[in-house]
Amino acid sequence: METTPVDLERRRGLRKMKALALALLLAAAVVYVITKIHGGDGWVGYLRAFSEAAMIGALADWFAVTALFRHPIGLPIPHTAIIPKRKDQIGRSLGEFVEGNFLTHEVLSERLAHANVGNRLGVWLAQPVNARRASEALGDALRGSLEVLDDKQVQHGLEGLVRHRIRSTPAAPLIGKAIDLSVEGGHHQRLLDTVLVGLGGFLDDNRLTFRERLDDESPWWVPEPIDDRIFDKIYTAVGNFLTDVGNDPTHEIRRSVDTRVVAFAGRLKSDPELLAKGEELKDELLDHPEFRAWIESLWLGAKQGLIDASSDHNSEFRMRAADGLQRLGERLIVEADLRYKVDGWVERSVGYIVDHYRSEVSDLIAATVERWDGDVTAQKMELQVGRDLQFIRINGTLVGGLAGIAIHALSNLL
Repeated sequence: METTPVDLERRRGLRKMKALALALLLAAAVVYVITKIHGGDGWVGYLRAFSEAAMIGALADWFAVTALFRHPIGLPIPHTAIIPKRKDQIGRSLGEFVEGNFLTHEVLSERLAHANVGNRLGVWLAQPVNARRASEALGDALRGSLEVLDDKQVQHGLEGLVRHRIRSTPAAPLIGKAIDLSVEGGHHQRLLDTVLVGLGGFLDDNRLTFRERLDDESPWWVPEPIDDRIFDKIYTAVGNFLTDVGNDPTHEIRRSVDTRVVAFAGRLKSDPELLAKGEELKDELLDHPEFRAWIESLWLGAKQGLIDASSDHNSEFRMRAADGLQRLGERLIVEADLRYKVDGWVERSVGYIVDHYRSEVSDLIAATVERWDGDVTAQKMELQVGRDLQFIRINGTLVGGLAGIAIHALSNLL
């Protein structure tokens, strides 16, 4: 165990108290020797009785105090060096004492009931500097959690979740509902407009190709000028038709498209064949390798984005987190119901931890003490309480001396 400056200070205090107790013992011995040599009754007899009893009390209490930490004078006397020999039992008893008397739901609930955690948290978070510190801690916790996660396990879990959600949702009715929403918003007509424009451009780009195809299909005996006239007429008619449909919102083709699209949406919701086809296509999608690759890229991209955002002190995530925590603090100050909820949540959380994990604290104390060396443990404990224990020796010297005077006086009276 490492010796700290506090240990050094405690060791100096212990040495001073030991020296004081020893000085009283030596003083009692000197007085006893002097009074023994000169003899006599009267006050000398009382002084000799005081010094004699004081030495007995001092030696008895020295033995008792010393026996806690080591063998007195190095002699292996039974029931001495109690702490080095029984440190494991002491550690276990200490853990059980803490568990049974401090880590109880009742004790902590009573303490938390007067702690006003919600109000204190609100006052603390309402300070911008504290809100920023809290957001930094939140960012560090988030980054640390993300960095230790097993990507494969997360991807597997995310894939399973997405698969389950998609499989439990019928595909065809969902598409039918999407089509209904598109019709209600007129989006299908805008799509038709785009298709018409695309068809017009397709005809313009491939005019020569269509003309050559007409040459191939036309009989050899039809003159080419007639083919040109026929082609121009057909081509112009098709172009005009596309233009008419595109320019007329009430065109018959548009009404026909509306009717057919709505009918198709209804079939998607109820036609067994389309329902089965939708599920088949959905299964093919879920079994495609690109689906798993998409899930992988989705998780890795989200993870890296969160790590970058939580690491950057000027990121929007950190600024929003600090702002949100500060607003939460301000709300906690003025909203009693919110404070009550926070207090209840803290109490329930602490109670759950205590009820389920308090034995872990007891085991931690016992296991930690078991790893310590017996002699070193005794030295550490002596540094903690040894200075106060020296008062036992001092009191034993003085009380023993007074008891000696009382016994001497009683003897004289009898």
